[in-house]
Amino acid sequence: MNRYEGRRVLITGGGSGIGRATVHRILAEGGRVHAVDVNEAGLEATAEQAGDAAGRLTTAVLDISDEAAVRTGVAAAARALGGLDVLVNAAGVLRSEHTHKTTLELWNRIVSVNLTGTFLMVRESLPALLAGDRPVIVNFSSTSASFAHPYMAAYAATKGGIQSMSHSLAAEYSKQGLRVVCVAPGSIESGMTSDPGLPEDTDWSLFAKLAPAIGQGFAGPETVAGVVAMLGSEDGAFITGTEIRIDGGTHF
Repeated sequence: MNRYEGRRVLITGGGSGIGRATVHRILAEGGRVHAVDVNEAGLEATAEQAGDAAGRLTTAVLDISDEAAVRTGVAAAARALGGLDVLVNAAGVLRSEHTHKTTLELWNRIVSVNLTGTFLMVRESLPALLAGDRPVIVNFSSTSASFAHPYMAAYAATKGGIQSMSHSLAAEYSKQGLRVVCVAPGSIESGMTSDPGLPEDTDWSLFAKLAPAIGQGFAGPETVAGVVAMLGSEDGAFITGTEIRIDGGTHF
């Protein structure tokens, strides 16, 4: 299946987890990918694991919370790819804390990466996307945007913001042919979920409802990557301005 043959895709968070899985899925479907991440070693591992498809992959270190770096990085990505058709905003951070102990520094860090970083990537990519072929933005929300995840108020706020922003973008640019969709993962194995930094006195009973209804536990990141690939392809051509929850029925 070569749904991405000839398509040019920029993916943030490509050095690990769902971002890396998405890089590999898009490459497997024939796409050209430029992956960015703050983790240079992670990007190197992503490239090494690309195998024969590595010739269609370029990478660069990028902090999406840095406005100047994003401006330069997106321009470099568009040059490397010869344009831009799909933007996947998979980069993000998850930090947990009692809300009454959450410092402004921690709050601002989560907001600057997750929400502001997504905004900056969208803003700088829009000119190239609008000049591209059947352009699509896939943003990453979370089940925490709609369902209670204790100790994650700051994270949930950013994911809710991304979800609302995506609806607005979908409406604003619909007549220019741009689709904007969110995925809302939950119960997915990744670097973030393996160590969310929960407080030492975590009340685990608060997590009683946060378990998948199907399968034997959390799903792998490739589960989300497959949905992202669908949304950015022609198979998702009639999907925009909405979010797709990927959580194994955790939140029926």
